[in-house]
Amino acid sequence: MARLIKSEKEVEGRYEEVWTLVEEDALDQWPAGPGDVVGRDATRLDGLVKARGEARYTADIRLPGMLQAALLRSPYAHARVARIDLTRAAAAPGVLGVVGPGEVWGVSEEIGFEGSAVAAVAAETEAQARAAVELIDVDWEELEPLLDADEAVARGSLVAETRRYERGDLEQGLAQADAVVESEYRTQTLNHNPLETHGCVCEWRGDAIDVYISTQYIWGLRRDLAENLGLPADKVRVVCEFMGGGFGAKNGLGNYVVLAAELAKRTKRPVRCALGRREENVVGGNRNATKQRVTAAARSDGTLTALAGEFTCALGWEGWLPPTAGPTQLLYACDNVRTVEHGAKLNLPPMAAFRAPGFVEGTWSLECVLDKLAAALDLDPLELRKHNYAHSDPMDGRPFSSKNLMECYRRAEPHWARRHEVRARSDEVWKRGMGLASQSWYGGGGPPSYAWVRLGSDGRANVVTAMQDIGTGTRTAMAQIAAEELGLLLEQVEVQIGDSARGPFASISGGSSTLPSMGPAVRSAAADAARQVLELAAQRFDREQRLLSLKGGRIVSSDGGSWPIDEITGLLDDGQILGKGARGPNPTGMRVLTFGIQLAEVAVDVGTGEVVVERVIAIHDVGRVINPLGARSQVEGGIIQALGHTFSEHRLDDPETGAVLTKTLDAYKLPTIADVPEIVCDFVDEPDAHLTNLGSKGLGEPPIVPTAAAIANAIRDATGADVTSLPITREEILRALREAAERRREPVAAGTP
Repeated sequence: MARLIKSEKEVEGRYEEVWTLVEEDALDQWPAGPGDVVGRDATRLDGLVKARGEARYTADIRLPGMLQAALLRSPYAHARVARIDLTRAAAAPGVLGVVGPGEVWGVSEEIGFEGSAVAAVAAETEAQARAAVELIDVDWEELEPLLDADEAVARGSLVAETRRYERGDLEQGLAQADAVVESEYRTQTLNHNPLETHGCVCEWRGDAIDVYISTQYIWGLRRDLAENLGLPADKVRVVCEFMGGGFGAKNGLGNYVVLAAELAKRTKRPVRCALGRREENVVGGNRNATKQRVTAAARSDGTLTALAGEFTCALGWEGWLPPTAGPTQLLYACDNVRTVEHGAKLNLPPMAAFRAPGFVEGTWSLECVLDKLAAALDLDPLELRKHNYAHSDPMDGRPFSSKNLMECYRRAEPHWARRHEVRARSDEVWKRGMGLASQSWYGGGGPPSYAWVRLGSDGRANVVTAMQDIGTGTRTAMAQIAAEELGLLLEQVEVQIGDSARGPFASISGGSSTLPSMGPAVRSAAADAARQVLELAAQRFDREQRLLSLKGGRIVSSDGGSWPIDEITGLLDDGQILGKGARGPNPTGMRVLTFGIQLAEVAVDVGTGEVVVERVIAIHDVGRVINPLGARSQVEGGIIQALGHTFSEHRLDDPETGAVLTKTLDAYKLPTIADVPEIVCDFVDEPDAHLTNLGSKGLGEPPIVPTAAAIANAIRDATGADVTSLPITREEILRALREAAERRREPVAAGTP
């Protein structure tokens, strides 16, 4: 029976209560450990399609009569359009439509950052559209940009209200401490740089519109675009069959989509609008820069008595305030905690969610300052973390739905015991060390999400839901879940996703929520289909239904007898057996989080400041692992991305004008395969007994969270130098080495400037 229930849902650290309709499935979780399909390595179902070039991404969409759009963007970070004349552009060769400021959402005469869209042109070819943009005549009134986050906070220029949190008595906690460590940390602005840039194709069908787009949230985009266009939601169809990544940048509706829709409406032709890489690296979203002042205090036995942090986030022109203080508030048991988070509004391109927003930055500062505290107390860094293990939510005392971080620590111990051996391999030039960092993040997902499972007359299953695959292997994981429940082989299951007109509502691919949100709905739908098969089989084969089960593509009776599943499905037309499933509520009164620890081994050239990461060991607790091969890929990808954030990636802005200086991939340095160390993955593969019918949590974001801190702590272990700014450049290493030498009152290593 269907129930209307209210449940708490979290995405990227933001909680909300949602009403959702769920079906009673009364499914017990599968036993822990590998099943016939779930818990076993599975290669991507869509891998061959992609390798052959048969997957259709947004850039591959070619519709009859399709026009190309180009946007006029502001060259100034802060300005006003005093006058604009579109006449010459409208008359240019090939141009069929133009849109100016104030005509659609997100396109204004008031300019808040470089790259702000001011006008758009649709023409027969992209070259014609871009040439026409150059003909738009604009008189700009240039204004003074606000570019400094501290100044913005002092002026009250904020994207969101300052967020304050306190528990206990901080001053008392500081007074009780035998050691107090305070340090300032900085993180840089980072670009997402997905393989596929933002882009869409819009086509009107009478009073309805089809939108082909690279998006992380088909249904959210459908809702927001319908609202913008003044349409009922069922008049907007959103299609995202394949996408080339997003990392959070494609969670919402961009003004380029609204412009394309408006141009398509005016011209009565399909319109394609795709951002180039230079545009992507300006307006495609970013991980905001931070300045963090963090304090940690403890007694001589390592008991934390106080944690405090002030976090200033340079959010750009708009956005939201990420939970940068989250790790300080959540990761360790500490009675006295105070955090303050500021979200500075600046004349810089807006931030966007970016793979564990806030927690990457906040973990960097917390885990680095904890290692400094351990050194001040002459304690083992791992033992310090174990000593302050939080058995329940430190913020409100709620129990965790599951937490196996201590088991992660236990599995880390043999690796950690090697740190003396690692250091012993140092010489006069290359100093070696090992560091570690803990991790927490969300990843419990939530309702609403729905799925259908259709059985064909040949016994094959088709999983249908209008979700998107951001590139994490969603199709494969959903097929594994359905195959396990239906007793089918993996190759007997197909997955149809990516079209709001052809499947039920599905959740966002963000906040590590895809698997824990969609997986339970798919299992519920598969169980419904299996129940129908067994009901019919009981009638057909004159058996009690309780004696029947599905395994290996067959109907099996415990009292003897086995029949191919198509002996039942073959009696029916395709799709007559249709299972429906919904994602149930999250556990009441519990905190759902993911946990983990990473260890890094590094070698540091103390003469040049070069750092080589030789090995990263990642141990994560994310509940039941559906596809170990896919899980390892997620961890490896997260660590590789973290390496770029740690050492080379940095969006640079002109400090006077606010112009982005690193628009190309020549200037913005992404990691390459030559930068990748040995990566060792391990999982505490234990289902969360309180979370859904699967017990699985999300893994998309946890692997990127602790890497930078583990590396910084390894550098400290190797050299005694404290690095406090990201990216960790050679200059930063040499600065830290000089400071460390001064603290020791020893001469700087030969060759160091």
